[in-house]
Order: sequence, then C-alpha cells, then structure tokens
Amino acid sequence: MLSEHAPRTTVQAPVIVHQPAPIQPLQSAPVVVQPGHIPTVQTIVLPDGRTVTGYAINPIQPEPLAAKPVVSRAAVNVALGGVGFLAVCGGLLMLTTFIAALAALVQQLIILAAVVFGGWIAVQVLGASRGGTTVNIRKAIFKRNHFHG
Repeated sequence: MLSEHAPRTTVQAPVIVHQPAPIQPLQSAPVVVQPGHIPTVQTIVLPDGRTVTGYAINPIQPEPLAAKPVVSRAAVNVALGGVGFLAVCGGLLMLTTFIAALAALVQQLIILAAVVFGGWIAVQVLGASRGGTTVNIRKAIFKRNHFHG
C-alpha cells in the first residue's frame, strides 16, 4: 500500500507535433476577372495641407421606408371580422334549414307509417273472413235512454 507522502514516478508521453500539409496549387491557370468599370480616383486636400488620394466610394443609400398602407390595419381587421361573422351566420342559417328539413322528413315518414299500418289493420278487420270470428250486428232500439235489444 502506498502512503500519501510517497514519491510518485510520472511517465511523460512523447510530444507529437502535427504540421499542416500545404495546399497544392491548381493545375489550371488562374482566371483574371476584370471589374465591370474602373473606379475613379479622387484627391482630397486636408485642412492641414496634406493631400489624400484614393478611390471614390459611393455613399451607402439607406433602404427606403416601407410605404404606409392606404387603409389602416384596424379597418382591415374590422372588415375581416365582419366577413367571418357573415360566414358564420350563413352557416348557422344553413344548419337550421337542414334541421327543419330533417324534421319535416321524419314527420312525413311517421305519417306514411301510420297510413300504411292503419291500412293493414283495416284490411285485417274488414277483409274477407276465412273462418274467422263472425260478428252479427242487429238493430238496437233505444227508448228513453234504455237499451232494448
């Protein structure tokens, strides 16, 4: 076991230095691009008498401000809100019309079912009896609210 005060031996790793590889020149000849125009040379005499000569630099033009719209944004928003409201009202009108048409259809189907079922019942009761119950109807006499059969 090593104590804390025991001398330690350190092994140093060899230092490796990497040298960048030079860029190989292109095999083709470089293309010289001429400027579209030759800039003008300007000479300025400073107040202390010194003369400065150099190329003239055009001042940087600021970007034009965005043109203000003819109609305000609030007016556009109100108009769009009105169009949306009208679209919703039209949709609600169509929805209520659809519901009313559906209710009329259901009502007609109920009436049709009642007519068909009533007709079936009438045919059963009033149709030709084939061994069914015979009902004899005779003349009944009512005198002074009394039945005389």
